[in-house]
Amino acid sequence: MPSMPSTPSTPVDDDPLARERAHLAASRGALRAMREDAESLDISDVTANWVNAQILERQIEERIKALADLSDTPLFFGRLDYLHAPGAEQAEGAEGEQFYIGRRHVHDGDGDPMVIDWRAPVSQPFYRASKKDPMDVGLRRRFGYTGGALTAYEDEHLSDPAEAARTSKLLQREIERPRVGPMRDIVATIQPEQDEIVRSGLGGTVCVQGGPGTGKTAVGLHRVAYLLYAHRERLARTGTLVIGPNRSFLHYIEQVLPALGELAVRQGTVDDLVAHVEVRGTDDAAAAVVKGDARMAEVLRRAVYSHVSMPSEPLVVVRGSRRWRLPAYELEEMVRELLDRDIRYGAAREALPQRIAHAVLVQMERSGEAPDDRVQDAVARNSAVKAAVKEVWPAVDPAKLVLRLLTDADFLAEHAKGVLSEDEQKTILWAPPGSGRRPARSVKAARWSAADAVLIDEATDIVERTHSLGHVVLDEAQDLSPMQYRAVGRRCTTGSATVLGDLAQGTTPWATRSWQEALGHLGKADAVIEELTAGFRVPTDVITYASRLLPHIAPGLTPVASVRENPGFFDLRPVTGTAETVAACEELLRNEGSTGLIAADARIPALAEALTASGIGHLAPGEETTAETRLTLVPASLAKGLEYDYVVLDEPQAVVDGEPDERTGLRRLYVALTRAVSGLIVTHTTPLPPQLT
Repeated sequence: MPSMPSTPSTPVDDDPLARERAHLAASRGALRAMREDAESLDISDVTANWVNAQILERQIEERIKALADLSDTPLFFGRLDYLHAPGAEQAEGAEGEQFYIGRRHVHDGDGDPMVIDWRAPVSQPFYRASKKDPMDVGLRRRFGYTGGALTAYEDEHLSDPAEAARTSKLLQREIERPRVGPMRDIVATIQPEQDEIVRSGLGGTVCVQGGPGTGKTAVGLHRVAYLLYAHRERLARTGTLVIGPNRSFLHYIEQVLPALGELAVRQGTVDDLVAHVEVRGTDDAAAAVVKGDARMAEVLRRAVYSHVSMPSEPLVVVRGSRRWRLPAYELEEMVRELLDRDIRYGAAREALPQRIAHAVLVQMERSGEAPDDRVQDAVARNSAVKAAVKEVWPAVDPAKLVLRLLTDADFLAEHAKGVLSEDEQKTILWAPPGSGRRPARSVKAARWSAADAVLIDEATDIVERTHSLGHVVLDEAQDLSPMQYRAVGRRCTTGSATVLGDLAQGTTPWATRSWQEALGHLGKADAVIEELTAGFRVPTDVITYASRLLPHIAPGLTPVASVRENPGFFDLRPVTGTAETVAACEELLRNEGSTGLIAADARIPALAEALTASGIGHLAPGEETTAETRLTLVPASLAKGLEYDYVVLDEPQAVVDGEPDERTGLRRLYVALTRAVSGLIVTHTTPLPPQLT
């Protein structure tokens, strides 16, 4: 059981809790000293030039930020007492060591560690040791905090056969603790199956299938933090990226990595990756499905390479008083060789003038001249060579190419023949023949959709290779189209990825049907697929009710089994109007923590008006809750990935009806039902969907 707080009269030496508080105070002091040392560094005499000075100055600034002491965040959350010194021979009488496990490394003035980074190998038994496999740990101690103050501790004597295994009360309390504001890190509560994923190597891609509340998002973020710790120099060169479904979600998770001391991870959406044009238009579901189909990659490839034509005339290059002639068949051989090679269109176009110049230099050498590299470069820049290359291998503008495909029925038909049906071609044309609509005349005037931007990104990659990062985390991955997977995959062709999602929460018409299929489009067909089924966030009664939908939306998935001892609060309430829904919100706001009111998108304006009329302040998704305003009004389309202590779900049938088809609607409802951490009230004036009853 957790210890009781000490009384002021208890001597510190005899009070374990007081000793731990003293170590916390000393550790905070040591961290402060580390920060002050970084702030006092003088680099004026150690840099050779202003460029080096700027780089070093930025590195020091990042170091200072990483050493910030977050007053309301525990500096350490656990302690390990080893029976023997780690790495030493386990001889009888050998003395063990004691380590405090926390979010970052802290050392004293002599360099001795006061807190060990949770990512260090010596910290691993904190998450994986058990009574069955104590991993040479005699004592595992967990600490309880209120704000930043250490208030309790709990011990497990893992190597003591007389002590029975039990569930940690502090761990359970931390999992169920109410939260206000952005997503918390889970570093103090990582479970063994989660730790295995977090510490998996950089070389391989991992796909995590996890139902609501299994911690998959947090596992992905902590894996990034671990990889940055274990492969700091490599990832500093190649870069890391976290991709989320929308801005609200990214705002929600943005404080997790800084809380772990990691500041250099970029975050964005798929739309951010492919922002080659301004997106001002939308597609209907049918057009978006076709545009997102992987077959579009072949249509684009054909369209790009259709610009290449075979030379029909010889090329004459004039150098001084000499004329050098290359026959058409020799030029054609060069073009065909470049087409046969697996290089980008643009790279081949840049290589062609050098090939031509080399052939001219061979003729020069045969005639007795001794040209060097400068002559070859000059020949490659010759106006006749440039004109020939422009004729044979012209430059391609990806946006203009996609615009032509979407507006020129004949051009699309030529390159989609045998790939897309005639009906599919008509579906994606902006102004199909007979429609009476006028196509866009320019790239700037076009009303591009999000799916169009992905097509432009694909075409851009055909022309010029996309830069690859060292590691990419892709969250809510089940909602991506095959073409979006390809766009993400291009960002990690030479790196690895962590793919996170739940097939049951796929709420787009193009949502993936299997992870094997999705990983193939991503270019990571050999990825390891892990499944998390232990639920830490959603209460038992709530997840059990929501799981009634699984046979209808994802029959092959294992239902989430809540490991929480608290069954949570769950209530189905028939109501007569929005006033009773608002009253349910008022009821839940009497509890500690955050409250979310989730409703079909079309019902949001009416509910906002009702809340305002009742004097209840509310926020939009992504806005941080405060002590005064703890209610967030959430359109069902933006609920994915978010969580609240208490949720009121308004009109489930309206959530289903708000989607283009029933399966997508039921999946949207499944998402909405599983956002609550402590309690859920479902209000409805119309009958509930039959799949729930």
